[in-house]
Amino acid sequence: MSIICKFRPRFTSLVHCHLPGLLKERQQKPNSPKMNNKYLKFLTITLFCIALTMCQPNSVKDIDDNKYGVVKIGTQIWMKENLKTTRYRNGDLIGTTTPATLVIEDESTPKYQWAYDGNESNVANHGRLYTWYVATDSRNVCPTGWHVPSDAEWTTLTDYLIKNDYGYGTGYNGMDIAKSLSASTGWVADDSLATPGNNQKSNNMTGFTALPSGARLEDGNFYNLGHIGNWWSTTEGGPAFMQGLSGIIVNTPGAMFRDIYHDYCYVNSYSNNKKYGMSIRCLKDN
Repeated sequence: MSIICKFRPRFTSLVHCHLPGLLKERQQKPNSPKMNNKYLKFLTITLFCIALTMCQPNSVKDIDDNKYGVVKIGTQIWMKENLKTTRYRNGDLIGTTTPATLVIEDESTPKYQWAYDGNESNVANHGRLYTWYVATDSRNVCPTGWHVPSDAEWTTLTDYLIKNDYGYGTGYNGMDIAKSLSASTGWVADDSLATPGNNQKSNNMTGFTALPSGARLEDGNFYNLGHIGNWWSTTEGGPAFMQGLSGIIVNTPGAMFRDIYHDYCYVNSYSNNKKYGMSIRCLKDN
């Protein structure tokens, strides 16, 4: 007698187990010791399979009691939503600015969070925007057992998707994975093949549910809600450029982040100004 456990390849937390022919044998010999042993083995394996799914968390809460769905992609477990907290893990408040559009370009290490446009109604769907200095603060912005991913951990995610056929077959060597990560609503419409803004109902094969939550510049401007999603890593990058109020472009130390455009099929990796406000996705500790 064989026991079959099937893992659905793109939804690895879902498991189906069964014993071929068990129902037929039970009907023919319901009280036989042999059948009882087989049924006991079946029950044991079924419970084991159920335990496999229960070992993966379905949700996690931050210190502000915001609840986030989670998703397993390859060997990693990610939040399915952008971070919303206003406090570090130890309870300390993360500052903000008054007004929300306050210029912070002269501050050396600003640690702030904002709702997009200073409008708290945007937080429910889009989370908050944080400077890189918050993302890397030693007090930790993610819940216990979770962390802000490094650039290498973002690469683990994108490499997994490229190697496991999450691209949309548009001739980009499997690298057209932005659509697989993107939410199925909320993007500005686009006509280009395999972009998040095109045929949005076919997005989100991974369940990652990336949203175009925009960003905040150091000069106080919010921009690109609906067009672009941006997510910090903890990794410092090469020089980034910022537009000062004087109009002069100045060089400033940067940090790595990932972004997804509504009209582009790739997931992009860049270095940008640490004073920008961007989204954070937390990754479960190993």
